[in-house]
Amino acid sequence: MIVTRADLEASLAALRRQVPDPRAGILGPRSIAWQIGGDLAVFVGGARAALLQLAHPMVAYAIAHHSRTRADVAGRFQRTFRAVFAMVFGDLDQAFGAARQVHAIHAAIHGTIPEAVGGWAAGTRYCANDAEALRWVHATLVDTTLVVREQLDGALPDAVKDGYVIEMNRLAALLGIPEGMRPRSHAVHAAYMRQMLGSDRIAVAPCARDMARFLIGRGGDHQPSLGRIAEAVTALLLPPPLTAAFALRATPRRARIGLAAFGRIRRCVPPRARRIPALREAERRLTGQPPSRIGAWAERRLYGLAQRTTGRV
Repeated sequence: MIVTRADLEASLAALRRQVPDPRAGILGPRSIAWQIGGDLAVFVGGARAALLQLAHPMVAYAIAHHSRTRADVAGRFQRTFRAVFAMVFGDLDQAFGAARQVHAIHAAIHGTIPEAVGGWAAGTRYCANDAEALRWVHATLVDTTLVVREQLDGALPDAVKDGYVIEMNRLAALLGIPEGMRPRSHAVHAAYMRQMLGSDRIAVAPCARDMARFLIGRGGDHQPSLGRIAEAVTALLLPPPLTAAFALRATPRRARIGLAAFGRIRRCVPPRARRIPALREAERRLTGQPPSRIGAWAERRLYGLAQRTTGRV
């Protein structure tokens, strides 16, 4: 099923009726999503989410054929996070604007898978607005946030995981994902992830493996130190079959040292200072304050780390 513009507008109209305060956007400051998804820790899982998405051949070939990812890995990372953050933390107009922009960009992205990969036959058509592909992308974002937070903070209560999954269905609505494809509990989400990861629908194509090398800084002669850490942490966070399929160099000791160091620094920082710039700006908006120059600077610094990781400075 392809999500059409009419499908998207119907989804947005239904979502608008669920939002009590348009200034707070689709979720708002009391949401679990703002609490656990607005922490700087989400960036630890950036490469995990990206590689899970690339493990879907429809996604991988759409990016390989229609994106400058190899030349601008950090730029794509930045654009993706900005779009998602606008949807999650922006006011309703910003969220809807980002949703329409993403849909319009996706509408021009279609083609064919050129070779047999997993259960996908050569010549299979792909479209970036395919509902199943969008569902997978959305699920990887939800799953990665939960995996990273539990890696750093320990097991989350089932009620928190259920609440987060249900709240993030509003992001699914912004992508036009049909209601019947949206999980109603963490158990349903987890079952979907297991089913997909155990199926031949998830298979690492040669182009996906190639893009992964650039993402972790192995696209040139020298892998940056941050790239080595990112590779180790990502190898630890990914399901082992995908770690092997992407040919990641698993160095558990380096990953644990990196995560432990990040965890110690994070615990020393006041909770308010752990918030990502997008969340801080949302809080300023809700209290009538103008955008912060410091917030813009912090955002540039965060995305600068992505450039240093990939070696594309």
